[in-house]
Amino acid sequence: MILFPAIDLKEGLAVRLQQGDMARATVFHRDPAQQAQAFQAQGFKHLHVVDLDGAFAGKPMNVAAVERILEAVGQCVQLGGGIRDMATIEGWLEKGVNRVIIGTAAVRNPDLVKEAAKRFPKKVAVGLDARDGKVAVQGWAESSELSALEIARRFEDAGVAAIIYTDVARDGMLQGINWDATIALADAISIPVIASGGLASIEDIKTMLQPRAKKLEGAIAGRALYDGRLDAAEALRLIREARTVA
Repeated sequence: MILFPAIDLKEGLAVRLQQGDMARATVFHRDPAQQAQAFQAQGFKHLHVVDLDGAFAGKPMNVAAVERILEAVGQCVQLGGGIRDMATIEGWLEKGVNRVIIGTAAVRNPDLVKEAAKRFPKKVAVGLDARDGKVAVQGWAESSELSALEIARRFEDAGVAAIIYTDVARDGMLQGINWDATIALADAISIPVIASGGLASIEDIKTMLQPRAKKLEGAIAGRALYDGRLDAAEALRLIREARTVA
């Protein structure tokens, strides 16, 4: 089970949004690379990075900030936002990103995901961001007519490394992850699922470690880590202990 600290990039800064609204952004660090180093010093071995501007623009927009993060830390970095074609996927993997996350293109161009997953085993994840049960695209600015499960099933046996499932309504709101929906998705597919959106406290970590969540790969923590509601040392300790017991 992995806890991924999140760095969301907007205009080169590390921010957190509320419910995916770019107008409701809080700047938490002016140097994302330093923030990545801080997470590494706390003991995190993975990092979840999102190019928010890229998600809206449909192409990478915070390249310099991501490059600085990659140079600054030795963590496994997964990156999403504006990854819509093979050239972008190849480019990021060549720069040292460990796993790319495809969101909008997974809805609009599933063949891209399947081809990329075949060419780059274990390097491609799908980001499914749900609002009222339907998957949102284009930086959450638009909604599709498809459910997360409908889209996830497209990629069964395609070699996709993980599905990152976000409840948009909870994202950045510190209301707790939508565990019921996330675990139901994980139970319905064979692809590992990562929970995202609203992780609020150590109670979410405890839920993630319950037997009913055993099919999850982990969860993403954002605002709760930045404002101290989630104690990183305690969270990582619980995860280590759970691995020992298992």
